[in-house]
Amino acid sequence: MPEQSPGSRPTLEAVAARAGVSRATASRVVNGGAGVRQPLVDKVLRAVEELGYVPNHAARTLVTRRTGAVAVIIAEPEIRIFSDPFFSQQIRGISKELTAQDTQLVLLLLEGPGDFGRIARYLAGGHVDGALAFSLHIDDPLPAIIRRSGTPTVYGGRPSWTSAPGDQGVPYVDADNRGGARAAVQYLRDLGRERIAHIAGPRDQTSSTDRLDGYRDVLLDADPGLITEGQFTVDSGARAMRELLDRRPDLDAVFAANDLMASGALRVLRERGISVPDEVALVGFDDMVSVAEDTDPPLTTIRQDVEGQGRLMARLLLRGLDKDSAEARAPASVITPTTLVRRASA
Repeated sequence: MPEQSPGSRPTLEAVAARAGVSRATASRVVNGGAGVRQPLVDKVLRAVEELGYVPNHAARTLVTRRTGAVAVIIAEPEIRIFSDPFFSQQIRGISKELTAQDTQLVLLLLEGPGDFGRIARYLAGGHVDGALAFSLHIDDPLPAIIRRSGTPTVYGGRPSWTSAPGDQGVPYVDADNRGGARAAVQYLRDLGRERIAHIAGPRDQTSSTDRLDGYRDVLLDADPGLITEGQFTVDSGARAMRELLDRRPDLDAVFAANDLMASGALRVLRERGISVPDEVALVGFDDMVSVAEDTDPPLTTIRQDVEGQGRLMARLLLRGLDKDSAEARAPASVITPTTLVRRASA
């Protein structure tokens, strides 16, 4: 058996010798290869533990053609990513799934147009096995960059570009935004509210347009004066609420396309002395507990499992990368359910 000098790093040859197998067999076990009988696998793993062997990442990459890393690309400015609990929940879900699969998360942020070239070079350089991209906007150049790099990708949110050549069957995970919006507005109607306003999200994101469509599904003849647009932020929700009240002071309910905008709207309603829910009922979307339960009154909202969606995105990507797995044939796209959470604002 080869001797290890004090302080030296254990080698694969030493592992093979300790386990009494060939170097090729030890390599297959360490790198997750198939075709090795379980008793030999157990011997190699025991030797790895006894010697404290750590695989050489560069050598492992040459053997497996895998880097063991996944890029998470968020098409939003850094200030929004770290202030909106939606993103922290989604990243938490992704991180949990990748960690469970011994895969590293590499976070790539898009501050502006100048970052597209950097991300294109990084992906084309083969530094990651795949990518998870979310919060994309209509006409976003990122999908084309990813497609040119050949990087396997799962998207968060329904894509707006599936009609592009070669993009049929784009894998994505999203909530039932339209159905959730319908449930919110129908709930307000069932309460007897007649002038229901909507604070939509930015119209260049499919989650916003789907929620607006859900609102219109219930209110087929909705007054355009009862619809305005925010940017999924607290301040934009406040601005939108002021605009709505100035335009339609007789409104008696508001459905906001996310909880942050709903909390901004609630702030304005309180400033103007309007009682919630007695005079104006309010429903949000997302069920960000750190937001929805801390408002006064707590928000009635539509819950989507954001952390679960993150885990599902990572799971679909990793299954797709494992070409030998029967689960690699899992559905390309998944829509997760939404539910109404009744609190005190409606």
